[in-house]
This record gives sequence, structure tokens and C-alpha cells, in this order.
Amino acid sequence: MPRAIKALLFVVMLFLWAAPAAAKTILVYGDSLSAGYGIARDRGWVRLLEKRLAADGYDYSVANASISGETTSGGLARIEEVLRRVRPSVVILELGANDGLRGLPIVDMKRNLAAMIVRAKKAGARVLLIGMRLPPNYGPDYTGAFAGAFGELARRERVALVPFLMQGMATRRELFQSDGLHPTAAGQPLLLDNVWPRLRPLLRK
Repeated sequence: MPRAIKALLFVVMLFLWAAPAAAKTILVYGDSLSAGYGIARDRGWVRLLEKRLAADGYDYSVANASISGETTSGGLARIEEVLRRVRPSVVILELGANDGLRGLPIVDMKRNLAAMIVRAKKAGARVLLIGMRLPPNYGPDYTGAFAGAFGELARRERVALVPFLMQGMATRRELFQSDGLHPTAAGQPLLLDNVWPRLRPLLRK
């Protein structure tokens, strides 16, 4: 091999070795609970996640594509475009609460969530599904089926699960805004604490 070509190959290999790896991306795909409804954007749990990743030495960026009021059908309609644009390594799927609050059929919610999980996996992402629960006034049959849907999906689709985003805080009225549905800024670290133990095993340092 001519000496000039060898020198060129050496320079290329040296550049590739020295170039930093591209930052990986976590896509948070949810509703108002992840969009930071009613609080300053930099105090939401998604922004706190960015800070924790940096503090713990994880080279990930966070893309928040959450929309207040989003249902699973709305999420399904736009997820392919978001996946193409963001190209995430991990997808945190936090949808379903608005389906439940509107009393929509649980079978439709499960079908939509399953389709989003399949699309995220096909795009090469690991998935963390976030479970939710409903107030008791929706009746035991509906609330029980709703809460159980997330665990059933996680088992069937073999994805990680946060059983309940608001675990440990749902009965603490002082952590919620006046609507009784959306956590205050003081409640956001607790949301992150519920997500983090299930998210961390999906990350690569």
C-alpha cells in the first residue's frame, strides 16, 4: 500500500477515535403531567431529569414532545414523525390519563399504547411505560381495568414499567394545584423519583 494512502488512513482512524460519541436522546412522550402544566417549565420533572442525567454522568439529551390534553389516539397519530425527527435511544411513554378522565374505552387505549410501543421499538428505542390511576369516582370496574392495563401491556410487550407516576403523593393534597390533578412544582421531584429507578437500567454510560 502506498505510503500516502497509509498516512491518510491513519489520519482518518485517528479522527474517528478522537471524535466524541454523539449524545443519545431520551424522548419523553406524554401529556400535561410531563409538559409541566401550570408551573415554570424549568421546574417540571422532565427538566429535573436532564439535570440528574448530567449529574450522574449520563451522556443523554432529553427531547420533550409532551402536549397538554393529549390522548393515546393523538399520540399515535404523531409518533412516527416524532420518532423520525428525534431518533431516540429511549422513549418514556406517559399517555393514557386523558383517555381515562374522558371515560374512553380501555381497549382502545391499550391498542393505541401497544401500537406506539411497537413503533418505538421498530425505531430502535427502548421503552419505559408510565402507569396511571384514576380517582375512585369513575367506579371500581373502570378504575381497576384502567390501572391494570399498563401492567398487562408492559408484560405483553416486554417493556419496563413505572406502575404509577404519582406513587406516594396521590393523597398529599398540598402537592397538587387547585384542579386536584396536576402536581405543583414541589411535587415534581417526587415524579422523577418514581421514574428514575425504572429508567436507569435502560441507559448506557
